[in-house]
Amino acid sequence: MKQFFLAFARQNQEANKTVAGILEKLSNDDREKDRKSYYKSLSGLFRHNTGASVYFISLFKTAVAENEAIQKALKPLSKIQELNGKLTKDQWKQAVSFSGMADKALIDFINALEDKDFNAPLKIDWYKGKPPAVPLWFMMEQLVSHNIHHRGQISQILDSLKIDNDFSGINVKFL
Repeated sequence: MKQFFLAFARQNQEANKTVAGILEKLSNDDREKDRKSYYKSLSGLFRHNTGASVYFISLFKTAVAENEAIQKALKPLSKIQELNGKLTKDQWKQAVSFSGMADKALIDFINALEDKDFNAPLKIDWYKGKPPAVPLWFMMEQLVSHNIHHRGQISQILDSLKIDNDFSGINVKFL
């Protein structure tokens, strides 16, 4: 299971680098323009993925709190700041840096896991307490799905702008 989630985390990292590279080529106004998505702009969608990764990973670490290697691997997450509203060019660069930090933290987190950890119960207050906990692997899969979903939204907006992004292609750089 570890290799499976490492592959997803590495693919996520590569996809986020690719998205950041495409968005970097846009003007700041185009990146920050309200595109009528729930998170408004392309930048907003990109930053939402980073924020969600930080949130999910902070949940994950509670399931394996006794693992000191995991706690150490996740220390860099404390440096990530939430960036709201329209960003300046410098803030955009900071957002890209934060995305890279979150992606690396996820890979480091997975590398520090032992096989038994994937089934560790993760307490959640969702679903009205039924169930009160789910296996760690389940929530890790939810993070993967979440990130793919929002990159798909970015892809759709880029498609409408006639900006090549090939998110339907299969990228193997992360292997």
